[in-house]
Amino acid sequence: MDFLGQIGRSILQFLTALGQASLFLLLALLTKPRLKSFRLLLKQFYVVGVLSLPIIVFAGFFVGMVLGLQGYTVLVKFGAESALGQLIALSLVRELGPVLGGLLFAGRACSALTAEIALLKTTEQLDSLRLLGVDPIHRVIAPRLWAGFFCLPLLVIIFNMVAIYGGYWVSVDWLGIDSGSFWASMHHSVDFREDIINGIIKSMVFAIAVTWVAVYQGYVAVPTSEGIGYATTRTVVYASLMILALDFILTAVMFTGLK
Repeated sequence: MDFLGQIGRSILQFLTALGQASLFLLLALLTKPRLKSFRLLLKQFYVVGVLSLPIIVFAGFFVGMVLGLQGYTVLVKFGAESALGQLIALSLVRELGPVLGGLLFAGRACSALTAEIALLKTTEQLDSLRLLGVDPIHRVIAPRLWAGFFCLPLLVIIFNMVAIYGGYWVSVDWLGIDSGSFWASMHHSVDFREDIINGIIKSMVFAIAVTWVAVYQGYVAVPTSEGIGYATTRTVVYASLMILALDFILTAVMFTGLK
């Protein structure tokens, strides 16, 4: 009975936290935009998006190179190395681009968002805003939330482009595959709506999930230095697990005929 009671308490705690997080997200999304909020949003675009660009470009290029090498090793056994462009493009736009881009974004940008908001709470700056009559959700949370929503899909697109050119460099300039066949196989196999648009939709769903986790964990963090560390760790772990779980669900819906 104690074991069943513990399970019940855990379920109730989970549902309570989910309800609080959902209400938190709703309040952040329904805040009325102002001119000053737009300036704050532009600042967060730089912090969340531009500062994440180097790791996205660096990782994307090497992921594309690895795909080129591994794909060539498999396809050359069947004499199908001309289809390497198709393999690289489909792997990236359908799966690797959104998933790896989301994981990199969670590790770099979302952890920084959580730590920043948790630090504001620890130093009582959020309480100071309330005393001044300023809603911290409107001033602090909403710009970071919207910046994450918009930046991750753009970063995933850049990741895919850089990775494809990384695969092209390995495939054509190193392994000697014909450049025309590389691009032709990619052109004939990648469908704009079924592959590219679905990949962007994936990245948008991941953006909502991981940014929501990041700002909420920072907002409810225990206001101590240890609490900041725990909140940052929870953000990376929860965001990574949500990306992998949502990727399975979206892949089943989009690419396996379960619509």
